[in-house]
Amino acid sequence: MKARWFTLIAFAVALLVVAAVLTTVTNNYFYTASYIVLQFIILATAWNILGGLTGYVNFGSAAFFSLGAYSSVVLYSWFKAPVPVAVPVAAAVAGLVGLGAGYLTLRLRGVFFAIATLALSEVLYTFVVNWDYVGGARGAYIILPNEAPFGFSNNTQYLFTVMALMTAFAVAVARFIETSRLGRGLAAIRDDEIAAECSGVPTLRLKLISTTVSGALMGMAGSTFPYFMQYVEPTASFSLSYSVNSIAMPLIGGMHSWAGPVIGAILLGTIQQLVQVTVSSAWNLLIVGVLLVAFVTLAPNGIMGWVDRWRSRGKRS
Repeated sequence: MKARWFTLIAFAVALLVVAAVLTTVTNNYFYTASYIVLQFIILATAWNILGGLTGYVNFGSAAFFSLGAYSSVVLYSWFKAPVPVAVPVAAAVAGLVGLGAGYLTLRLRGVFFAIATLALSEVLYTFVVNWDYVGGARGAYIILPNEAPFGFSNNTQYLFTVMALMTAFAVAVARFIETSRLGRGLAAIRDDEIAAECSGVPTLRLKLISTTVSGALMGMAGSTFPYFMQYVEPTASFSLSYSVNSIAMPLIGGMHSWAGPVIGAILLGTIQQLVQVTVSSAWNLLIVGVLLVAFVTLAPNGIMGWVDRWRSRGKRS
């Protein structure tokens, strides 16, 4: 299927689901939980562009998420920027930081690159904590009007709709990258970077594109966070759960396909929301750890690996 048709179908499905939910569901917590699951779909998809398709493990997901969140805080402090303005600007800021960070770190490989991304997150955290304009360690408030825009019943439903459309966009971008010449170049880097360089693949350029797109999508996911919570502070936005989940979800779903992070995020994100309501949110990281051990042991290629094996058996028979 061509990328253009896939994109149209993705947005059409998102709009149909949103329309169906808005007309049938009145429980506001459903929109809150769905917003969080959709947010993790974007983060997992963004991480997989660099980690799964390119083979460079990024531990700095929370940093790019926070860049998007604090870009929105700055825009709101300047001129009360609405969500449609904050989203593209936050994505652009995170993408530019991803480009710069990639240029400085992508000459490193393996564990050295992973440590560099973790260091980036710590540097940005320290910077934000000491930046009084965005509230520093105290945090910053975004007070939205009681009346939601565009005729929505409340702001939670409005932000859920925005997140659903952003999810469709992120998935369409990931699928386009995977099926394009860019995706084939990234796969060559993942399989054997030295051999790819010897074959004429412009590895540095492709890796920079990967880090830029990945960072931009993560920043986009964080752009609505201050509007959703109406308060943002460094400990919450740089939470370990963003980095852990953005890695665990593609691992569970499968890292070599655009569908893997989506499946992993829906599965793990839904389980976490159910446990948070029925037991305690303190169990969330334990659940991630147990599922990671189980999938790494029993299905190292994730759920999509099972699907691929099932398909190959069907073709042979």
